[in-house]
Amino acid sequence: MKPEPKIPFTKEGYQKLLEDREKFLKARPEAVRHLSEARGMGDLSENGYYKASRQQLSFLDSRIRRVERLIRLAKIIEPTRVKLTDGTKEYEYTIVGGFESDPTKKSISPQSPLGRALVGKKPNDIIEVHTPGGIKKYTILSIG
Repeated sequence: MKPEPKIPFTKEGYQKLLEDREKFLKARPEAVRHLSEARGMGDLSENGYYKASRQQLSFLDSRIRRVERLIRLAKIIEPTRVKLTDGTKEYEYTIVGGFESDPTKKSISPQSPLGRALVGKKPNDIIEVHTPGGIKKYTILSIG
């Protein structure tokens, strides 16, 4: 069986994973308590509190499993800053792990169209990015 590939995270992104795991683990005992209380109320087939409690515990357990898998597969990377120009306007992005990317905060992943176009490039290179609006060309001003 082939090992699962590592998942890139910045130090900040990895720290957020650890915090999320801690938050979910802290919430779990209360969810278990609610489920136990709901079981004690009698008929489970028509007990909405039981169903909601069971659903909440199931949700927490799935989030814990997901976060623990991400932590196990995490590989810490340094974020890369890149400055580009399209000839009229300058753009600045930070390349981070895929799970951390947020284009609204100018954080992109190496798997995004722009991130893929930047792989292996250096300042003054011209890149083409395929976007829904067509092909856009940028000149790389700096990477690092």
